[in-house]
Amino acid sequence: MVEILSLGRFNYHRLEWKRWFPAFLSSHRTLFMVLWIAAFASVFVWQRNLVGGFLVFRQSPLSVRPMPRLRPVAFNLTDFGGVGDGVTVNTKAFERAVLAIFKLGKRGGAQLNVPPGRWLTAPFNLTSHMTLFLAEDAEILGIQDEKYWPLMPPLPSYGYGREHPGPRYGSLIHGQHLKDVVITGHNGTINGQGQTWWKKYRRKLLNHTRGPLVQIMWSSDILITNVTFRDSPFWTLHPYDCKNVTIRNVTILAPLVEAPNTDGIDPDSCVDMLIEDSYISVGDDGIAIKSGWDQYGIAYGRPSMNILIRNLVVRSMVSAGVSIGSEMSGGVSNVTVENLLVWSSRRAVRIKTASGRGGYVRNITYKNLTFDDVRVGIVIKTDYNEHPDEGFDPTAFPVLEDISFTSVHGQGVRVPVRIHGSDKIPVRNVTFRDMSVGLTYKKKHIFQCAFVEGRVIGTIFPAPCENLDRYDEQERLIKSSSSQNVTDIDYDF
Repeated sequence: MVEILSLGRFNYHRLEWKRWFPAFLSSHRTLFMVLWIAAFASVFVWQRNLVGGFLVFRQSPLSVRPMPRLRPVAFNLTDFGGVGDGVTVNTKAFERAVLAIFKLGKRGGAQLNVPPGRWLTAPFNLTSHMTLFLAEDAEILGIQDEKYWPLMPPLPSYGYGREHPGPRYGSLIHGQHLKDVVITGHNGTINGQGQTWWKKYRRKLLNHTRGPLVQIMWSSDILITNVTFRDSPFWTLHPYDCKNVTIRNVTILAPLVEAPNTDGIDPDSCVDMLIEDSYISVGDDGIAIKSGWDQYGIAYGRPSMNILIRNLVVRSMVSAGVSIGSEMSGGVSNVTVENLLVWSSRRAVRIKTASGRGGYVRNITYKNLTFDDVRVGIVIKTDYNEHPDEGFDPTAFPVLEDISFTSVHGQGVRVPVRIHGSDKIPVRNVTFRDMSVGLTYKKKHIFQCAFVEGRVIGTIFPAPCENLDRYDEQERLIKSSSSQNVTDIDYDF
C-alpha cells in the first residue's frame, strides 16, 4: 500500500518552500548553474532523439504511453480458495477474485497475484483496472475438456467460426470492453495445454473453432509483459478491435510441427500497438496482422493501423515469422517491422491476400531484417484463396502499395524474394535498398516477381528481377523497367 501524506505535513512543506524559494533565486550563481544544467539537459535529450532514444521530436506511429499505475490493493489467488496443485480446478477462485477487483474499479482496481504452483482452470474473464501478476514458477493451466469452454458467437468481422460455421470456443483468459488491463509477472507461464485440442482438430473431432489462449476484445490501454505463453489450443494472443496495446518481453512457445494454427500474436483490427523485445517459436505465423475476412471484414470496416514491431527473434517452420493477412479485408496500414531475426523457418516475412478480400495493405516498412536458414525470405502472395463461405465478392480486389525493405541481410536462404502479384491485384511502389542475402541455391530466377512495380536503390544481392526500376545510391534513375508484368515465379524451389 502506498503511504498517503497528511494535509498538515503537506502544508508544512509548502510553507518551507515559500521561505526558501526567494532566497534561492537571489543567488545569481545558483540561478546561472540551474540554467546551465537545463541547457545541457536539453542538448542531451536532443542527441538521444537523434539515435531514437526518445519519441519527443520525431514522428512515430505510436503515441508515448504512460507507465501503468500501481494498484492500491493486491490480492492473492489463495485468498479466494485457490489451490495450486495442478489437479484442483480453480475457476471459481479466479471468478471470485475478478469480482472483488471489479468492485474496486472506481478506486483504481487491484492486482491479483498468482503464487508459485500449477493452477488448473477453465476459461475466466478479466475486468477493467486489473493487473494479473504471475510469480516465478506460477503456471496457469487450461483445462483440456472442451465442455468447460464456453461457446461464443463468430467474430463480427469473420461471420464464421474460422474453422467451422457457427459459434466458436472462447479463450482461456478473456475480456471485452475493458480499459487499463495488465498481464505481467516474474516470467510465470500461461499454458493452454493444447495437445488434446490439436489431436482432436487433426482427427476432425471438434464441431467448433478452437479458442485462443488470451483474447481481449473492444478494449484499450492493455499491457502484456514478462510472461511466457505456451501450447495454445489456437492463436495465442488475439487482441481484437483494441486500441493502445503493448506487448513486451514475452516468450511464446508451441511445437513447430503438429500444433496447427498456434499463431503467436494476431493483432486484429487494432490501432496503436507496440510489440517488442520478445521471442516467438510456434506452429504457425509468429505474428499475423489481420482485419477481418472477406465480405464480413469489409462490412465491419475496422483497419489495423499504427503498429510497431521491433526487436524480435521468431521461428516458424510452417508459415512465416511476421505476416500480414490473409484476413485483411478491413485494411492494414502504417506498420513498421524493424530489428527482426527469423531463423530456421519456412518463410521470414509475408503479405498474403486474395480476390474477394477487398481492403488494402499500404505504408508498410521493413528495416533491419536478418534471415538465417530460411526457405523463402520475403513473400507477397495474392492468391491465398480461402474464404468463409460462397458469399464473398470475387471482384473485391485488395490494394497493395507503398511497401519498403531496407537493410535485409542473412544466410542460408533458398529464395530471397517472391512477389506474386496478378493482373487484378498488382503490387505497386515496392522499394528495396541495402540487401545482401547468402543463398543456398544457385538458380537463375531466385528473385522472383510477377505484376510488381517499384524500384531498387543502389546495389543489392542477389540481383533483382527485371520488373523493378534501378536507381543509384543518390536515388537517380539509372534504368527503367521495360515491363512490370513479367512473371518468373517458380514454386518448384
